[in-house]
Amino acid sequence: MRLPTHLEVSALVRRVEGEGGFATVLARGDRDSGTLLVVLNDRGSLSTAYERMPQADGTRRWSVSRQQDANAPFTFGEYLERRKDQDSDLWIVELDVRDGERFIEELAQG
Repeated sequence: MRLPTHLEVSALVRRVEGEGGFATVLARGDRDSGTLLVVLNDRGSLSTAYERMPQADGTRRWSVSRQQDANAPFTFGEYLERRKDQDSDLWIVELDVRDGERFIEELAQG
């Protein structure tokens, strides 16, 4: 059984804030079964978007779906808008946390 998305988002926000970071919800999707896209920053660095993607074995693993390009920084925001338009159930949560890759690995471990 899957944890409702609004509870997962709430836990992410609290965890990031507990580590001295900052979290904000950029888009709210379906309260219980929405898809979750996490945007990671590290003190204003270039952003990276992660989503849980289906794997061949039926599991879902966090994977990079987009990285911000320093030469075209606005395309990242446009990507987020397109994703939101394509999926009305999508939650987008931005996390500004130190060592974001470690943070995503810990999320994957549950």
